[in-house]
Amino acid sequence: MNGIRDRRAVECEEAERLAPFAVRSGESLGRVHPEPDHAYRTAFQRDRDRIVHSRAFRRLEYKTQVFVYREGDHYRNRLTHTLEGSQISRTIARALRLNEDLSEAVALAHDLGHTPFGHAGERVLAELMRNDGGFDHNRQSLRIVDLLEDRYPGFRGLNLTSETREGILKHGCHWEHPVPLPESVSQPSLEAQVADAADEIAYTNHDLDDGLRSALLTTEALDEVRLWRETRDQVRAELGAAAEAVLHAQTVRALINRLVTDLVDSASEDLAESGVGSVDDVRRTQQRLIGFSPELESAKQELKGFLYENLYDHPHVREMSDNGSRILGDLFKVFRDDPSLLPAHVRDRFAEDGEARATADYAAGMTDRFAMVEHERLLGTHGRH
Repeated sequence: MNGIRDRRAVECEEAERLAPFAVRSGESLGRVHPEPDHAYRTAFQRDRDRIVHSRAFRRLEYKTQVFVYREGDHYRNRLTHTLEGSQISRTIARALRLNEDLSEAVALAHDLGHTPFGHAGERVLAELMRNDGGFDHNRQSLRIVDLLEDRYPGFRGLNLTSETREGILKHGCHWEHPVPLPESVSQPSLEAQVADAADEIAYTNHDLDDGLRSALLTTEALDEVRLWRETRDQVRAELGAAAEAVLHAQTVRALINRLVTDLVDSASEDLAESGVGSVDDVRRTQQRLIGFSPELESAKQELKGFLYENLYDHPHVREMSDNGSRILGDLFKVFRDDPSLLPAHVRDRFAEDGEARATADYAAGMTDRFAMVEHERLLGTHGRH
């Protein structure tokens, strides 16, 4: 016995450790382009690693979460949001005896298709592409992993497993796609549902944290929100005298823990009551099995409503969003008016993908920083040639 823990050993461990409704690496539905198995890494570990090494993943560092990168060094960006979400997804998946490698891979890939300037950039591209097939970031994430990443000699994209791609799709696919899609199902795997819930937990709490740091949110206003007030009072009672910054940080930490704990407990009960005994059973269910208790769901929605009204719709955030929309919209129109301004590798895809789609792929892939620099170079500070 040489003591090496190879892929087969990991797959055997999964068969013993994971719940019957968890996705097992050794039973993956495979990839569009068949590849030999790796000696040490499972199929979903390879997916995770391919995502982390992709160019699109690196670009998330300079894509907006709420605050544009030049607003400060301590605010979250799409990359740090993704990392926080993936950590939460691993915790939940492990507690529910699900495949945490698959849940992590889905969480790491879910925002690859986001435009610069956050949802403001997505909205402007959706409007500009309304007569050319539309645009949304879930679709774009799949285009990136299936087509736009160009790293391998035998195929385009990252050639991820069907299970990871199913998780990226989230709500199914109703558009033309250049690569065969996973079979349409009522619900994705539990691992994909966990990644989706972890994403919501991550952005709700770190946007709250960033809002407090920026002073766009105040503790006085937040004290009107039940979930915050209850959690803060509990933390204050446990800590006693503490600096305000520490109290804020510990309250956010406790909020994440409260949401994760409730989700695990509620999902465990729902899974037991549902009677699902396999991955196929999960995919046939009509409702999500990974969710919060009704009481905490209501409290969470109150907190999210507060964030929409007081942070996402704050005049300062709207100003950043409007400026980002203008920059991305200007660039898209300039490229459509004069395609010679696009890089050669983008123009080379016109025949295959169409000029509008290839241009949208290029614009969506920009970071905030690069889009600002290109706008200044091509249009000047005030948007004129």
